[in-house]
Amino acid sequence: MLIGATMGNGMKNVVKAALLSSVITAALVYVAVEWRPFQSESSQRPPEVSWASSNTNEPATTAALAASLDDERNNIEVYKKASPGVVNISTTTLAPDFFLRPVERDSGTGSGAILDAEGHIATNFHVIENARRVEVTLWDKTKYEAGIVGYDPSSDLAVVKIDPKGHRLTPIPLAKTSKDLQVGQKVLAIGNPYGFLESTLTTGIISSLGRSIEARNGRIIEEIIQTDAAINPGNSGGPLLNSSGEIIGINTAIISPTGANVGIGFAIPADTVRRVVGDLITHGYVRRPYLGLPLRNVISLSEFGGLAERLGIEADSGLLVTEVTPGGPADRAGIRGANRRVVIGNYVVPVGGDVILAVGDRKVETVPELLAAIDRHKAGDRVNVTVLRNNRRMDIPVVLGETPRPSR
Repeated sequence: MLIGATMGNGMKNVVKAALLSSVITAALVYVAVEWRPFQSESSQRPPEVSWASSNTNEPATTAALAASLDDERNNIEVYKKASPGVVNISTTTLAPDFFLRPVERDSGTGSGAILDAEGHIATNFHVIENARRVEVTLWDKTKYEAGIVGYDPSSDLAVVKIDPKGHRLTPIPLAKTSKDLQVGQKVLAIGNPYGFLESTLTTGIISSLGRSIEARNGRIIEEIIQTDAAINPGNSGGPLLNSSGEIIGINTAIISPTGANVGIGFAIPADTVRRVVGDLITHGYVRRPYLGLPLRNVISLSEFGGLAERLGIEADSGLLVTEVTPGGPADRAGIRGANRRVVIGNYVVPVGGDVILAVGDRKVETVPELLAAIDRHKAGDRVNVTVLRNNRRMDIPVVLGETPRPSR
């Protein structure tokens, strides 16, 4: 019993010790977790809740949203208004088959813009080039055979015509002028990229003005509009529009290493379109001013290094006239062609003629520059042609004629 009693007292001591240890542990835990004086002031604050609140820039945000909605509405309105006036143009040409027999083949597609209720449609020359047959598809999928009214490779413009046969067409108006366009101005392009029959809308801005590109016949097309609005194959001939839905240009070309849009597109300005298309509809060809020089016989001094020095000409650039068209404007004005020939290396060069330095206020060094300078005028205009004759600079007034009508 003594042992037994002794074992009972030890057990009590163990229980007491365990209870005391538990109380001390709980107290320490409470103090560590709940006792506020041990916590920093910031930790005593209840956690902040992030509620949706009004933006301090709310007026600016609202204005930006309103402007965005206005722009969106304008895009929709212009598309609804103008897209029925944009057509798809497909062409066929003659090509030899395996047995060298001529057969008709699809040659490509492009776009066009309806100009009037009579069915005249503006497009690019390269869209209908060499076409044997032209088919126009309207926005409602109605198809028409089209005739070629006229074309002008020098501006890459052409006019085709359909007989609407009572179908009500939707012409797109030409802007009054393209002279007041501004870099940064919003533009919209509508066309049929990759042959889609439903018109596609892209938007962008005018990236630059007054660009020059070279037409397929080597002529320089001036005052070109550059835009970042997406223009892809098939958009050629479609309209470039302003926010009022007016044609400010006809889309014509892009710069791209891949053949697809990279944000550099070009459009022929409305002023050029009006002048060229007006002549094509009225006359079937473009009445261009004419100086009366056989251009194949004009020598660019800057393109033949050292030629001016060997000929004793005191000019590094200019156009050496070797021949004038008898009875033409240049001949009547007194511009002189070559009067003798000299041998330089393996070449016989006609020399002694005037060297054209400028037309009006525009310096000319190449034949395309000469043509571009003349194209700024009209037949019947009187212009000063600056020449170097016997190393003396002189101005010769010339009344420009009209370029002879090209054979069709």
